[in-house]
Amino acid sequence: MSMRDHVKELWPELEWIEDAGLREKVTQVWVAALEASPLEPHDLLRIPFTLLAPDCTVSFMAHKRSVVHICRHAAETMKSFYGDALPIHMDTLIAGAILIDVGKLLEYELREGKAVVSQTGRYLRHPFTGVALAFRFELPDAVCHMIATHAKEGSLGKRSVEATIAHHADFLTFEPFVERL
Repeated sequence: MSMRDHVKELWPELEWIEDAGLREKVTQVWVAALEASPLEPHDLLRIPFTLLAPDCTVSFMAHKRSVVHICRHAAETMKSFYGDALPIHMDTLIAGAILIDVGKLLEYELREGKAVVSQTGRYLRHPFTGVALAFRFELPDAVCHMIATHAKEGSLGKRSVEATIAHHADFLTFEPFVERL
């Protein structure tokens, strides 16, 4: 199976991106990330989505796909209540949500079957490597902005509407695993 086929299998949500050119660029970023990663596509179905929650059993892909679904549903709900008062560009939102953690493919590696921080990850967190990958394939600035601002590093500046939705969807599905009572 080609790396492109793996990406399509991992990400059925790519079809939600209506702009075929944008969909192709997002696919290319994921292919490049997988080719550069010490991880194999099947590893993403079993490694924990975070190394910050002890004994996390939720896989990287389960978390990532849930974030994309939450983003889409949140945006649809917001659009139904706010209409044109709060414009949301759905292709940007979905593309960015699919890409926000693509840099983790460079940040993580397996040692003795366990996910750990890689050499790259010691120096560069995934928002930085994710933007670098996306920029290489000429993703729109609005999508790169979402990757750059989705994590704590993004708290130093303003976020677009799409970046705000993705940030909150990501933390909504992260914080309960690390900040339980």
